[in-house]
Amino acid sequence: MTDAPAPEPAVVTRGSLAGRLIWLAAAWSILALVLTGLVLTTAFRDAATRRLESSLAATDIEVVAVTRVQGDYVVTPPVQDARTLRAYSGKYWSVVEADADGGFRALTRSESLFDFGLPAPADGPGMILAAPGEPYFYDAVGPDDQPLRIMAVARTLPNRRAPVIFLSALDRSDIDQDISNFAFLTWTALAMLGGGLIAAVLIQVRVGLRPLYDLGAAVAEVRLGKRQRLLGRYPSEIAPLAEELNALLDHNQEVVERQRTHVGNLAHALKTPLAVMLAEAENSKGKLGQTVRRQAALMKAQVEHHLQRARAAARAQQTHETTSVAEVLDEMASLLERAFQGKDIEIDWRSPDELAFRGERQDLQEILGNLLENACKWGRARIRVDAWTSNPGRMILIVQDDGPGLPADQHQVVLKRGTRLDEQAPGTGLGLSIVDELVKSYGGRLELGTAELGGLKVEIELPAVEI
Repeated sequence: MTDAPAPEPAVVTRGSLAGRLIWLAAAWSILALVLTGLVLTTAFRDAATRRLESSLAATDIEVVAVTRVQGDYVVTPPVQDARTLRAYSGKYWSVVEADADGGFRALTRSESLFDFGLPAPADGPGMILAAPGEPYFYDAVGPDDQPLRIMAVARTLPNRRAPVIFLSALDRSDIDQDISNFAFLTWTALAMLGGGLIAAVLIQVRVGLRPLYDLGAAVAEVRLGKRQRLLGRYPSEIAPLAEELNALLDHNQEVVERQRTHVGNLAHALKTPLAVMLAEAENSKGKLGQTVRRQAALMKAQVEHHLQRARAAARAQQTHETTSVAEVLDEMASLLERAFQGKDIEIDWRSPDELAFRGERQDLQEILGNLLENACKWGRARIRVDAWTSNPGRMILIVQDDGPGLPADQHQVVLKRGTRLDEQAPGTGLGLSIVDELVKSYGGRLELGTAELGGLKVEIELPAVEI
């Protein structure tokens, strides 16, 4: 025989709605800002590089304009740019030809190069010579380890068969620094903007979802009995939900009232025939009359028991009513001390003033009345009652006496309907049974044990709320 699968919970938590909104907005914001940063830094780098290459093209035009072939030599007069006249200034030009090793052999060069030759690209001069007249840009390292941007153009000069390559170079350190500064400022600004956007999203989500939190808190107050309906103003998206919840509460109240009406009708329908039977039995002498009276009294007690149970089940669905525990304890203690004044019973009770039972006053009176009456009946002189809040929304109530108590093996027996361990004692044996079922109808528990005073200890747990 296989075990039945455990039932799935009615409500399954699947993350936070606020968390989803925040993470979605944060992910989109970060993605958008990263793409923006990449676009901006790339655009700035390309613009700065184009500006640098425009300067190289201008230098190339100047050099080409004054370069001549004289005999076996290529001659270029000094270009009238102070930077090309100062050694290692960062602006250079040179006219070269390809050598057999895939490098360059300088034919003429600017004075700023001094004794340094501009290097060839890593893949050699082949691509430059393959596209005469087309500029070819590449990066290299110049004198003093300067990072250079070089433009190379292959051209054929008059009176010279072999093509030559015109090289123009600029130190790109300043451009690289500008690009780095721009990238740093851009990413810093975007990071600050991203942080601000995420903070704004956090505030927006918290403020936007506040009505939902308020609605949840209001529903909890209805459940705890602090209010009967959902009140307040809600946004148009949430207002229909609040209205439906109020309609559900009204429907539940209507069902409870119908149950109460049915219970009352049943009580009247059963009590009248029982009253007639008892009246007739009183007039009948003999064994039959005694039997009828005894059985009718038992039937009446059973009917009362089940009617009280039905009323309690109906009332337990209404969680908006609260009852002060201290007030009921004071009322019950005063009443029972007078009822049992012949035994000189003292009922010592302790309960916080703010502690309240989440249920009807009549039910708490029924519970405490049965427990205290039972304790007064069996106790010798002292009865103690303690009540306090245990967990949130729960309370513990303990009643103990100094009577003879009960053996442990009899604890469950006395909770059965109609069980009387002492047939000589007055009563129907329904007291503890009624208490047990009333407590269970409110989702509580009842346990029996041995009291510190020596008698019976009854511990019950019930729903509670602070008032």
